Amino acid sequence: MRRLEKPKSHREPTIALINIVFLMLVFFMVAGTLAAPLDTSMALVETRDLEGRAPPDTLLIHPDGRLSFRGEYLENIAAYMETLSEDERKTIRLVPDRALDAAALVALTRELRGLGAERVMIVTQRGLE
Repeated sequence: MRRLEKPKSHREPTIALINIVFLMLVFFMVAGTLAAPLDTSMALVETRDLEGRAPPDTLLIHPDGRLSFRGEYLENIAAYMETLSEDERKTIRLVPDRALDAAALVALTRELRGLGAERVMIVTQRGLE
């Protein structure tokens, strides 16, 4: 009587797959922590269906009208504008808190334009449905 041989099982390269998934996990963890987070007390304004890009250097406007840039509070907008080069003054990016009064935002925008800003961009949170 002959013994039946077991068919050889083909091994799948699961170790390679696990390594790839692990490397992707590490990549996304590192990529997600590269940008410095905004002030945690900020609640961004929402807009829908707008094309946007990440804010590189933005001026934060808190609900009470205080201004901050790169984690430091500013005394006034004129001192901020004096620290900028001519190229940086062309486009100013503002991140207003959702609770900020619209009249205060408009007044600050006018003041920036009066101090030499050619373009003032307001950065908002993209609304998801």
